[in-house]
Amino acid sequence: MANHFEEFKVKMQVAGLSEAAIAAFKKNYDQLVAGVTGMVPEDEINSATGLPSLLDLPSVSPSEAKTLLSQTAVLKLNGGLGTSMGLEKAKSLLVVKDGKTFLDLIAEQVKHMRKSYGSDVIFTLMNSFSTSDDTKAFLREKHPDLLEEPFIELMQNMSPKVDAATNKPSSYPPHPDMEWCPPGHGDIYPSLLGSGMLDSLIGRGIKYLFVSNSDNLGATLDLDLLSYFATSNKAFLMEVCERTAADKKGGHLCLRRSDGRLMLRESAMCPDADKKAFEDIAKHKYFNTNNLWVSLEHLKATLDASGGALALPLIKNKKTVNPRDSRSEPVFQLETAMGSAIECFDSAGAIVVPRSRFAPVKTCSDLFVLRSDAYVIAEDATVAVAPALLAAGGGVPLVKLDDAHYKLVDQLEALAPDVPSLLAAKSVTVKGPVKFTKGVVLTGDVTLEAEGSSPALLAAGEYSGSVKMTPEKTTAGPTTAAGGTTTAGGAPPQAPPVAADQGCWHFLACK
Repeated sequence: MANHFEEFKVKMQVAGLSEAAIAAFKKNYDQLVAGVTGMVPEDEINSATGLPSLLDLPSVSPSEAKTLLSQTAVLKLNGGLGTSMGLEKAKSLLVVKDGKTFLDLIAEQVKHMRKSYGSDVIFTLMNSFSTSDDTKAFLREKHPDLLEEPFIELMQNMSPKVDAATNKPSSYPPHPDMEWCPPGHGDIYPSLLGSGMLDSLIGRGIKYLFVSNSDNLGATLDLDLLSYFATSNKAFLMEVCERTAADKKGGHLCLRRSDGRLMLRESAMCPDADKKAFEDIAKHKYFNTNNLWVSLEHLKATLDASGGALALPLIKNKKTVNPRDSRSEPVFQLETAMGSAIECFDSAGAIVVPRSRFAPVKTCSDLFVLRSDAYVIAEDATVAVAPALLAAGGGVPLVKLDDAHYKLVDQLEALAPDVPSLLAAKSVTVKGPVKFTKGVVLTGDVTLEAEGSSPALLAAGEYSGSVKMTPEKTTAGPTTAAGGTTTAGGAPPQAPPVAADQGCWHFLACK
């Protein structure tokens, strides 16, 4: 099919997008037109082995920490709306615990760390055109000092949608803004370059950039990790966790045979004949947490050498130009993932970290646990597993709420205005519209089932085993124990059991 890149270039120039953004789009568009499949057969890769572990790293001294922090910037990806949970504003503005939002906790951690070490580490939010206004309004009200900082916002670029029938720019006169889409978090690299922030940071003596998702409270600026990265002379470092059976269908880290570089292989990149090997968690042991460490000087040199854009694998999403109208024209949305940049550097590495550093809040089940007494907020605004849980040697319970009634945040808040105590719970499964009241304590393995479509009230008290309820009436256990309920779906369904040495969600994390 014909290449219509020049039409896209003009459209992007008229919209005021940078040359770096245009160059990045061209890389993606050229892959689309060429029909690049991105398939990575098993015989082209080796397993990633011999990786270092965070738990084996030496502790950094306070004087070294202060020096390193003065050379470091922290960037949180803040472009998502959390639409899967029914949110219409930046997901980081969701109240997660004790009246505090993700952004409150992150901001308070930054301030506490700056005060503790006397080093003003740079803090940046990468916003999208969907989240910028809401985020800045929130900061103006709650954290006006941060809003005044020169590097507080990095704006994500926009990407033009591609007409699926012609490969030309899509056109939608009723709503021209729908002709554009987010380009994925791989856009961090052209955004840094095109905005001038990359050069400005380097000019300020900033050498290291730590990047993570704003909804992952486990993604914290660990000083021992920072020290390891600074002394390794690596261009890029990816934090990885060990895969479990629940993670087998997700992507994994591997080593490309052709050039010996690390790379990520996602499920869409695996031929059907190799699915068994792809899901072999003993062979391919690690997945990407999306916690990344980047050397800004190496990034700048690599971008310069590659014409201003990294050669990231294309993610092609087929949608309709109006996502709310299935009859509107089909389009391709071209995206990239920032973690895939690991294959763009000769000196890239990976390090194994505890599962506690990968604790994203992706579902209302995750949020339910976080709001419970299974977690506490410390003086430094870090979120940690409750001391009572750690002292008992237990872990955070697995929770599965019924998606038919708890999928969206407003549904959760209507049915669980008071989250029950989970300190003694091992697993919790909720079926139907159970409405929690204040004073509910769940112990052991618990299954709560509401019969019918109307909310059934769970009165104050202690519950274990199987509990069935009808609207306006509660029938309590114990009856038959629930026995090992687990959560279906992707990895991780929520924060998994956390061992005593892995119980911190800190900006400056414990190991």
